[in-house]
Amino acid sequence: MLEKIILYVITEHRGKAVGIFLGLAASILFINYGFWRSAFIVFCIFIGYQIGKKLDENADLEIWMKNLFKSKNS
Repeated sequence: MLEKIILYVITEHRGKAVGIFLGLAASILFINYGFWRSAFIVFCIFIGYQIGKKLDENADLEIWMKNLFKSKNS
């Protein structure tokens, strides 16, 4: 049963799964314990999920990143 769930997630939501894994792995490398450190882990997972979601939607990441960080004055 668990194998079917994992296979489904990997095949149907590959970008999100990879994004979550990378966000979690990166945060664990930098964090030990505590409230703020745990909040950082959640933040990294969220960012990884958002990037993975964009990959699943076949969005152009370059345009998405430019829109995310564009200047308010432009």
